[in-house]
Amino acid sequence: MNQAKTLFSIIVPTYNRPDKLAACLQSFVEVEYPRDKFQVIVVNDSTEISVETTISPFLDQLNLTLLTQPNSGPATARNTGAFAATGKFLVFTDDDCTVAADWLQNLENRFLETPDCLIGGRTVNALPDNIYSTASQQLIDYLYSYYNAIGDRAEFFTSNNFALDADTFQKIGGFDTTFSLAAGEDREFCFRWLNSGYGAVYAPEVTVYHSHALTLRKFWQQQFNYGRGAFLFQQIISKRAANRKLQHPSFYLNLLTYPLFHAPGIQKLLIAALFLVSQVGIAAGLFWEKNNFVEE
Repeated sequence: MNQAKTLFSIIVPTYNRPDKLAACLQSFVEVEYPRDKFQVIVVNDSTEISVETTISPFLDQLNLTLLTQPNSGPATARNTGAFAATGKFLVFTDDDCTVAADWLQNLENRFLETPDCLIGGRTVNALPDNIYSTASQQLIDYLYSYYNAIGDRAEFFTSNNFALDADTFQKIGGFDTTFSLAAGEDREFCFRWLNSGYGAVYAPEVTVYHSHALTLRKFWQQQFNYGRGAFLFQQIISKRAANRKLQHPSFYLNLLTYPLFHAPGIQKLLIAALFLVSQVGIAAGLFWEKNNFVEE
């Protein structure tokens, strides 16, 4: 893969989290990978909030580009970065993530084996003392255990840690900008990717650490937004897959009992309760979006 000088373009959408963004960029500095083989594109999703002071210390350490757009949401921001990228492969992560030192090397190893596949890595909760952040990540862990049980036939990745061929990304149209929130756009992208005939591979050695501090209120809002995204996703796929099957009831039973087998001590009961809260929040968001939805 040495034929391409810039092998990877790392796309980082950001909105008003300067401290998180600085930590994210510092983790790129510490990546054990040749500097001339990757670029970093930060997309500031705001014309009102400057991040120039945040990124300036990294300009002489990374091949770093800053793009700015009016606030439009992460899907649009990722597209903005991707369409300006020069790398053979696009790598997506978020501004509240830091990456493992071997992140890019492990991605390169995977692309040597499956260059045409979407590669999804593992996300680790970097705030284990925050019960809401822990519950949020365990919800994702459950979805990964369900959808990605067969690693070379994976079905779903979150957009804070996946990578793919840049030309193919553009060919299928990038992220659907109908999704203005950080909710559902990655699910829709994975669905469209697979239905375009491409494969997806889960690579747990490709690791990022997610520092998303949550309170009960923020956890509820996150799950409510997931419900809103889920409704939009359902509207989109209903037009593409007439025989789309509903989830089997065991999916929800296993989801609600997942923390009992994957959390220690009293924490398992607290997280199980938050899993129940999450399902109520998702249902509330779905019905809210349904009642306010205007079909185009």
